[in-house]
Amino acid sequence: MNTSSDILVGELEERIVSGTSQEEDLSLDTNLRPRTLSEYIGQDRTKGNLEIAIAAAVQRGEPLDHMLLHGPPGLGKTTLANIVAAEMGSRIKTTSGPAIERPADMVSIVTRIQQDEILFIDEIHRLNRVVEEVLYGAMEDFVVSWVIDKGLKARSINLTLQPFTLIGATTRYGMVSAPLRERFGVTHRLNFYDESAMSTIVGRSAKILDINAHEDGLAEIARRSRGTPRVANRLLKRVRDYAQVKADNMISGTVARDALLQLEVDAVGLDTMDRMVLRSIIENFSGGPVGLETIAASISEDADTIMDVYEPFLLQMGFLDRTRSGRTATRRAYEHLGFPPPEEKTERAQKRLF
Repeated sequence: MNTSSDILVGELEERIVSGTSQEEDLSLDTNLRPRTLSEYIGQDRTKGNLEIAIAAAVQRGEPLDHMLLHGPPGLGKTTLANIVAAEMGSRIKTTSGPAIERPADMVSIVTRIQQDEILFIDEIHRLNRVVEEVLYGAMEDFVVSWVIDKGLKARSINLTLQPFTLIGATTRYGMVSAPLRERFGVTHRLNFYDESAMSTIVGRSAKILDINAHEDGLAEIARRSRGTPRVANRLLKRVRDYAQVKADNMISGTVARDALLQLEVDAVGLDTMDRMVLRSIIENFSGGPVGLETIAASISEDADTIMDVYEPFLLQMGFLDRTRSGRTATRRAYEHLGFPPPEEKTERAQKRLF
């Protein structure tokens, strides 16, 4: 039986503009991922704070504080974890919340960690609460405790661990339990990248992949990449294929626009489903406010999928407002989709009445 999380992951994986990792991204992520903080583009405040924390920890000969990275998928949380390990000169062990099913699994992981190693747990918000409790003592006192046997034979075993750093990553910060959040010494939020940073990222990727491209072609890809490096690299790959077949293997501005038009990614990075959500609010509900469940029913989509998959970028771009009364399409949404803004609609209606 599929859980709501499984459904959301499936929805994300179907979209070319999804920041969630897809199978086709694995080789790209490996080849294009920066290895040091100096190579890492964007997120300047987070990067600056990490540089200081890493330098101080290295000088003291101590492990870093436990760190929680959060933000939308595809912005570089896993990349940053690997960079931190490299800058600290430490080995990193990687796992994910859904992969750790039992407390015994977590005990096995933390007891094998060597001194100053880094444990990276992706999707840490999906840890089972019983499993999560094993981490509390491990993070605070580098001690793990568990109970064996039952009834009168039950006894507690305590084992001292080697000092280590836990780096957790999550796309849903609010779902990380308060007791776990409080045990992280450092929390960093990664934000969507601005257009300048995205252009630099796309240019770097094109150079590594030896892609022939004009600056206007790379800028067009960057502009439609939703401020997300993973999306940019995916679009670059698709546009490269289009240019190879249709344009003598050269990505110009025109070629990039034609390729992305064929992929149904518009000038600001909206795809078909993004536009369907906005059109439904404008055409069916006069721009809102309208409830989430009603929108979901009108486009035959799951309400949680709309809230977790489509809304974040629409809110970020200013196409959607979320109010107590429901969702409302903004003036920018009207203009982008070619509808007359609300004021013009009202004026036209009044003229018809008189």
